[in-house]
Amino acid sequence: MSSVLQKFYDAFIEKDAEEMVDNYHPDIRFEDPAFGVLHGKDAADMWRMLCKNGKDLQVTYEIIQEDEHKGIVQWEAKYTFSRTGRQVHNKVLAKFRIRNGLIINHEDSFNLKVWAKQAMGFTGLVFGGTAFFKEKLRKNTHRLLRNFQQKSLKS
Repeated sequence: MSSVLQKFYDAFIEKDAEEMVDNYHPDIRFEDPAFGVLHGKDAADMWRMLCKNGKDLQVTYEIIQEDEHKGIVQWEAKYTFSRTGRQVHNKVLAKFRIRNGLIINHEDSFNLKVWAKQAMGFTGLVFGGTAFFKEKLRKNTHRLLRNFQQKSLKS
């Protein structure tokens, strides 16, 4: 039988957002450097948006530790950053809390300055580690998420 984390990441590899979010508890709390904290439907819609828009997204993962209450996964994503056309290879450490067989807390951590340099080049290298950059990035990712949600409501 597949574990909840294996099911989540196998679905991610296939860009099957619905299968991914089926492994989330309704009260999910997600956090990463790009989006900050998202809860519930916002966290689920983030994966829907990323899977739909990630045309060349490639994901690999390794479950480092998992039991019925928690888990740690090292995963990597390779994709083209749409705004600049630059290639990104993001290395992520994910920590999970699991409740009743579903993911209730998901925290992704990665080096935002390294990501920013890959995604945005020189500008990312210079500003990627600043609080200003992080705040601007989060405002932009939230705007993209809201636009995606609005379009989803119309279809």
